[in-house]
Amino acid sequence: MRNLKFANKEYYHIYNRGTDKRDIFLEKEDVWRFYKSLILLNSVEKIGSLYENSFKKKNKIKLGSSAPKLVNIVAYCLNQNHFHLILEQVADNGISKFMHRLSTGYTNYFNEKNKRTGSLFEGRYKAKHISSNEYLLHLGVYVNLNDRVHKGMNKEWMKELPFSSFNEYVNKNIKGICKKDIILGQFKNEKDFIKYCLEVLPIIKKRKEDLKEFKNICIE
Repeated sequence: MRNLKFANKEYYHIYNRGTDKRDIFLEKEDVWRFYKSLILLNSVEKIGSLYENSFKKKNKIKLGSSAPKLVNIVAYCLNQNHFHLILEQVADNGISKFMHRLSTGYTNYFNEKNKRTGSLFEGRYKAKHISSNEYLLHLGVYVNLNDRVHKGMNKEWMKELPFSSFNEYVNKNIKGICKKDIILGQFKNEKDFIKYCLEVLPIIKKRKEDLKEFKNICIE
């Protein structure tokens, strides 16, 4: 995965977790910070201090900026100790630049806020090329509903936050930050997509349980 070369107009699954499986989101403010960073750092233009340019202000973030983007965000899920993203690269080296900004910026914020030093994430982010449409559709379910895959992962306060893009997919009134057409365009409507999710989610959970059991057998 470290030698993966990102290509424009291709889709990738990007994910990472806290070092030693530690929580990377401790309260609402942390999730919002990461979510805002997904918007504000996604620009080919040079980014100054996030704190000075936006986070210091109390105004709402403007979605759909006209500035050229590094990536299109297709789906996301922010869990207590890890995150998942589906990204389409739209600018040369877009994913590498975006993820460097995102990882470095959030780590600096988290460390300063919590009076700590060192790495926050478990090494460099992981990346997998999404090589088929079937893989993309299944991954869309996995990422959008990742909090459902990991039972008990999320605290009560996280239910109030935009920690998953699922609501963007099923609620037309939410503008959101995702480019959903590549997935939603393959369904008649939002209800049809929800039906597909309900059919695929049990399969995904079963595969995850089987893999975990297989790993345990290998260890024994």
